[in-house]
Amino acid sequence: QVQLVESGGGLVQAGGSLRLTCEVSGSISSLDEIGWYRQIPGRSRELVARISILGDPIYVDDARGRFALFKDDTKNSVDLQMNNLRPEDTGVYYCNRNSGRLYSWGRGTQVTVST
Repeated sequence: QVQLVESGGGLVQAGGSLRLTCEVSGSISSLDEIGWYRQIPGRSRELVARISILGDPIYVDDARGRFALFKDDTKNSVDLQMNNLRPEDTGVYYCNRNSGRLYSWGRGTQVTVST
């Protein structure tokens, strides 16, 4: 059974940075299938960063240029580096498969960006 554990969130001022980590345990075919989601209060959970089938990272429009994905095959983890954070990035961030049948959701990690 695949388990996903997110960490690295916190409180940061606008313009600051955070690096989130998704630790994956269990058998998966590739870390490329893991993406990062966020749930902003009042909105549906959305996929904000993933690896395309061509191996390129893809980001939602408002994350492009500010967020970056990093895989670590030795640690079986996928990091999301978030720079130039904005108050509207505030929410709970999760990792999971970026397509197909999702794994059980982890607890997520809270990101709060203050003005």
